[in-house]
Amino acid sequence: MLRFTRHKVTADEAVDVSESNGVRALHLGSVTIQSAMRIKDPFALELTYTRAMMCFLLFGGKLQQILAIGLGGASLAKYVHAYCPDLHQTVLEISPKIIQIARSQFYLPDNDARLEVIEGDGLRYLADHSAVADVLFIDAFDGNGIPPDFCSPDFFDTCANSLNADGLMVINLWGSDKKFDVYLQRIEQSFAGKVLILPTGKPGNTAVFAFKREPTDLRLASLRNRAKELERTHKIEFLQFVEKLAEHNPSSSNRLFMSNAAATSS
Repeated sequence: MLRFTRHKVTADEAVDVSESNGVRALHLGSVTIQSAMRIKDPFALELTYTRAMMCFLLFGGKLQQILAIGLGGASLAKYVHAYCPDLHQTVLEISPKIIQIARSQFYLPDNDARLEVIEGDGLRYLADHSAVADVLFIDAFDGNGIPPDFCSPDFFDTCANSLNADGLMVINLWGSDKKFDVYLQRIEQSFAGKVLILPTGKPGNTAVFAFKREPTDLRLASLRNRAKELERTHKIEFLQFVEKLAEHNPSSSNRLFMSNAAATSS
């Protein structure tokens, strides 16, 4: 069962790699899977929630710069580097051990013009940089859940501040967490209600999308057309994800609504 990804590795915390049925997995001091990679297709996204997080591509816009907090097994970093040539990434990872294992065991490329992995504190980086990203990835769990510093109202305010005017944050939450609604309300507060959720299992990970500005076109027909276009070049079930977005968010027969838009239309 996938539950926790990662934030911080302490000096005495074991970092282990396992293999089963052609899949290599990263573990932090437990059997819990933090990241997974199919060895015969190392740049594909093995876990459903990582594919769901890529649904930021459905909402259009001129995206150029991704900022990611936490590296893990580098699933998203590798995928974006391999399949999204117009996107540049900065990834903050506090653990040198994780960076070394991601490169030696999970095929993370070396830094280049489109990928910069920085050994450093992601919280501090966010606090020191405003309006630097079009997309912000947050996947910040440890063995005890979301660290308190990564789910406070101030943290989500800082996330919003790090984004450009048309930027969006994509955060991975655990859907059955007893504080899920609290975290979601805090995100809605920081992003003025411009939020969509995309559950990926029952129970399971939920990708939450939070926007600085509402996307210009949330019609389901447009999203389905965009999904079909993306599926020509990506091995991601974008069409299925569009239907899940319609199922789990305020919607009519022909469009999605942000929570604030739904409230004003009711």
